[in-house]
Amino acid sequence: MDLFVLDTSVFTNPDVYTQFEKDQKGAIESFLSLASRSTVRFYMPTSVYEELNKMVELGSLRPKFETLVRVRSPRRYSLTVPAEFLYDFVEELRHRINKGLRIAEEHTKEAGKLPEEVGKLVGRLREKYREALRTGIIDSKEDLDALLLAYELDGVLVSGDEGLRSWADKVGVKLIDPRSLKAIMENCTTV
Repeated sequence: MDLFVLDTSVFTNPDVYTQFEKDQKGAIESFLSLASRSTVRFYMPTSVYEELNKMVELGSLRPKFETLVRVRSPRRYSLTVPAEFLYDFVEELRHRINKGLRIAEEHTKEAGKLPEEVGKLVGRLREKYREALRTGIIDSKEDLDALLLAYELDGVLVSGDEGLRSWADKVGVKLIDPRSLKAIMENCTTV
């Protein structure tokens, strides 16, 4: 039996959830209906579930969701991850911080030349800085929890977050394209 670890993107990214239904609430209902007939076991880290609840009002779907999607955190204090993973992560983070600094320096120099354009410049700085530091990397405890839980359970990670997917791949966590989730679930249903 496959174990799927779900990220919030399954329910919040329109490119992913619209495979179930066009509207978000309907998509969650459709997912739950299909999950109730599926041979797949679904998991979601507690921090990811809390994040989801801040983004989506589950309301009356909450009991069914918590029945079909097991909410639990990875065992952070006893889980062992490869040292190479941490080494690569620190190297990547250092590279991104330096890249962000260069972007900030470039925009600061430009601001000195164009004082009337400072507001627009700060906006562009913020966008480029965020892209340099956060795109393609694990940038939240929720992402890390999803990765660690999938690693611990030897599960399949279901996420549309490219950074999370990239780092999961580095430690050998199985991945599926989240846009194929419905079709995969339909192939794993009981009669």
